[in-house]
Amino acid sequence: MRLDKTVENNEARIWEQIASGATAAGDPATVEATLTKAREMKGLAADEIAVLMSITDSQQLEELFSAAQYIKEQIYGSRLVIFAPLYISNLCHNDCAYCAFRSSNKAIHRQALSSEQIADETRALVDQGHKRLLLVAGEAYPREGLDYILNAIDTIYSVRSGSGEIRRINVNIAPLEVEEFRELKARRIGTYQIFQETYHRETYAQVHPRGPKADYDWRLAAMDRAMTAGIDDVGIGVLFGLADWRFEVLAMMEHVRSLEEKFGVGPHTISIPRIEPADGSPLSTAPTRPVSDADFRKLVAILRLAVPYTGIILSTRETAYTRSQCLALGVSQISAGSRTNPGGYGDGTDEAAPQFSLGDHRSLEEVIRDVAQHGYIPSFCTGCYRLGRTGADFMDLAKPGDIRSHCGPNGLSSFLEYLIDYADAKTQAIGESCIAQALEQFEEIPRQRAEALLAKVRRGGRDLFC
Repeated sequence: MRLDKTVENNEARIWEQIASGATAAGDPATVEATLTKAREMKGLAADEIAVLMSITDSQQLEELFSAAQYIKEQIYGSRLVIFAPLYISNLCHNDCAYCAFRSSNKAIHRQALSSEQIADETRALVDQGHKRLLLVAGEAYPREGLDYILNAIDTIYSVRSGSGEIRRINVNIAPLEVEEFRELKARRIGTYQIFQETYHRETYAQVHPRGPKADYDWRLAAMDRAMTAGIDDVGIGVLFGLADWRFEVLAMMEHVRSLEEKFGVGPHTISIPRIEPADGSPLSTAPTRPVSDADFRKLVAILRLAVPYTGIILSTRETAYTRSQCLALGVSQISAGSRTNPGGYGDGTDEAAPQFSLGDHRSLEEVIRDVAQHGYIPSFCTGCYRLGRTGADFMDLAKPGDIRSHCGPNGLSSFLEYLIDYADAKTQAIGESCIAQALEQFEEIPRQRAEALLAKVRRGGRDLFC
C-alpha cells in the first residue's frame, strides 16, 4: 500500500494557516472564542490551532493551560499511565542523522538480544513493578526477520516473576506490509507505534539520507496499513527540533484527520519527543529548529485541546522538572526508569550505547512517589485492552469523558497492587494517601467500583479491572 494522496499534507496551505493564525491571534476575542470552543472537548480545526500557536500574552497562555488541564481531567481524570521501553536490538539499516543507532555510526557496539536475554530484561522490569512495556527495535532484524519480533513478544508475555507479569506490550518497530501487520496483531499487541519524525518533506530527506526510512510516503502510510490489518490502536508522533514545531503540529493534525476519515478513529496516542544528544550524531547536539521549554509547554496544551481523546506520551527524554510541568497540561502517559539500549536493565555490564541521552534518570519508584505526591494516580492498568475496549469502542467512551469511570477505578486497583507488591514503606504511605484523596473526588458509581476492586486487591486479588 502506497500513500493515498488525501493523506499528503499541503505544505503551502499549512504555512498560510500559520500566517493567518498569527494575525488572528492579535484579536483577544478570537483567542477567547477559540478557547471556549476547545472546552467543549470536540477538538479544533487547523485555523483554530494556528491561532493558539501564536499567542504570547501571559494571561492568554494561562487560559490555554487551564483549558488543557480541564479537558484532561474531564476525559481521563487524575490517572497517569506508567510504562517502560524495552530495547531488544540496535541493529539498523537507516542512517537517521539524529540517532545513535544510525548505520554509519561505527563507534557503537551492536547487538540483538537473544530470547534468554529478552526474558532477563523483562524479569528485571517485572521485578520493579512494571506491567506495560513498549518493545523497541532498530529497523533491521537478525536472520529470522519479523519472526525475531514475534518471538520476542511471546517471550515477554511468558515471563512470570513472583506475582508479576507483563500484561500489555506496545510495539515500536519498522513499518510493515499489511499481511505482516496481521501477524503482529495476532501476537496480542496493544498499540502499534511509529513516528513520522518530521512531516516536512525537505527536512525529512535531509535527515534520512539512506535506508528504507528514506521513503517518506511508505512511512507515512504505515498507519493506514496497520489499521487495514485490524490493529485498532496506533500511535503517531513527531521528533520536535527537526522542523518548525508549528508546521509539525498542523501537519500531524492532517494525519490525524485522515485516519479519522478513513477508519472512523484517530490515533490512540501521540508522542512528543524532543531531540536529545546521541552518540555519533552532531545534529542531535545542535538541532536545526530547537523547541524552547515555553513553546514545548504550549504545544503540549494545544495537542490536548486539538485531539482531546488521545493519550499524550511524554518520555524520559525530558527532565523531571519539565515532565512535572507538563502533567497538568494534558500528558496522560509517561515512561519511568527507562533505558534506551539493549540489555540496559540488566547487571550494568551491557556494552550497547543508548539511542539518546535521558533527561530523567529516576527509578520507577521515585517517579511513582513524585507523581502520587502531586495527586496523580500512577496507573499500570490494562483493562481496556483486555476487555476489547480498543479502537472505536475506546473512543466512544473517551470522547464524551465516560472512560474516566473505568480509568479511575482500574488505575487505583493497579496502583494498590504495585504498592503492596513492590513499594517501600515511604512510597506505600504516600500512595495510600493518594488513593484516599482520589476516592473522595470520585462520583458515586466510580467510587463504588473502585472500593470493590481495592478490597479484592487487599485480600490478595491481582489483575483486577472493570
